[in-house]
Amino acid sequence: MVGPVRPQFVLFGSSIVEYSFGTGGWGAILADLYARQADIALRGYAGWNSRRALQVLEQVFPKDAAVQPSLVIVYFGGNDSMLPDPSGLGPHVPLPEYVENMRKIAIHLKSLSEKIRIIFLTAPPINEEQICQSLGGFGFRLSRTNESCRVYSNALLELCQEMGIKAVDMWTAIQQKKDWKTTCFIDGIHFSAEGSKIIAREILKVIKEAEWEPSLYYKSLPPEFGEDSPFDPVSPDGKTTLNISNQCFDRNLHWDICNGIENT
Repeated sequence: MVGPVRPQFVLFGSSIVEYSFGTGGWGAILADLYARQADIALRGYAGWNSRRALQVLEQVFPKDAAVQPSLVIVYFGGNDSMLPDPSGLGPHVPLPEYVENMRKIAIHLKSLSEKIRIIFLTAPPINEEQICQSLGGFGFRLSRTNESCRVYSNALLELCQEMGIKAVDMWTAIQQKKDWKTTCFIDGIHFSAEGSKIIAREILKVIKEAEWEPSLYYKSLPPEFGEDSPFDPVSPDGKTTLNISNQCFDRNLHWDICNGIENT
């Protein structure tokens, strides 16, 4: 591991997480905004459900790790909510078991450190028509519905409220956008850049508004190697240098303006 040791944020989940580092993805947005404040670690596994997550939970998050994450963002639910296959195979997990699986994940994460913070992401909505159009040619049948996503999303929100865990209601957040069905997905399931911006915005709102000490909001964390230096760019007065380690770079300014984060 390279040093110095920064706060580590781990993204743990299925394809919504694995693909989040793609161009315009919500994980990529977080990595960009936290470029000098925290390391964003990706632990995404396409096709997985909460059962498979439990199988590897202690390998991904070992209790004896030298450094534990400061924040873990967890997403499982969309695959769990898929309709049961007559063969008995497949990713479907009955709702009560899904809730208990997510409870076990939360309990394990909380046991790692008193300082660890957790955000659960609920199942997002889907565009059923787009799924049929984009995946039907590959032999896929429509095995999930927007209604089943809603049910699993609500169940996770209830668990988060019970356990005092921060949550992002992706099912509701995406559908707040008027044209969400045509702009937020690439295939009816996975997020486009537009959908990812919504998710990143909601995650950042949770982080900013959380009463965590210390705050994990990207503008609150100190920049690494942020001390003044004579090797910094020369100021307009020609006599001093300009410390730009904590300046609002174009990426941050653009993000704030476009997403209403600044001064909210």
